[in-house]
Amino acid sequence: MELDWEQRYQALNTPWDKGEPTPVLLEFLSNHPLSGKILVVGCGYGHDVRALAKHGGQVVGVDFAPSAIALAQSLPPIANETYLLADIFHLPKELHSSFDWVWEHTCFCAIDPQKRSHYVEAVAVALKPDGKLLAIFFLNPPNLENGPPYGVTVGELDQLFAKQFTLLREWQPKSAYPGREGREEMRLMQKN
Repeated sequence: MELDWEQRYQALNTPWDKGEPTPVLLEFLSNHPLSGKILVVGCGYGHDVRALAKHGGQVVGVDFAPSAIALAQSLPPIANETYLLADIFHLPKELHSSFDWVWEHTCFCAIDPQKRSHYVEAVAVALKPDGKLLAIFFLNPPNLENGPPYGVTVGELDQLFAKQFTLLREWQPKSAYPGREGREEMRLMQKN
């Protein structure tokens, strides 16, 4: 059964939202600022969008929960960021092949595992040729069968992304939210 994400946002039942940018993203940006046009999928309240914009990117955050987008838009802008009510699986045509980067955190682990190949295709469609996906994947969250979050193995990631992407780098992040230490995989991939 699909969760009603809008209902969760309206009820403020958003345990994935920590009220700040993802520590791993901030760690990465401190040494590797991203430039160009960046898409943040499942952006929620836009914490990561604002962090990316602060470091110089032209950032578009998308989410299909109207309440998440409304709150993100109500906050003071940091730099060059915008928010769009959209479904990653059905992005508007004007967003196809238009991003240098896609940032992923908590969107992939929230979708039904049966839809993961569609997610990979959607990210590839959003990226320009040779565009890059920077992502944190939740390897072993608790309650795997009754997610979200739904875990994934390194082997599954390899299999899912191999046709559309080349893995450039993978590592276990040093920074993490409490309770997620050692349970995340950071990947940098380039669209084939």
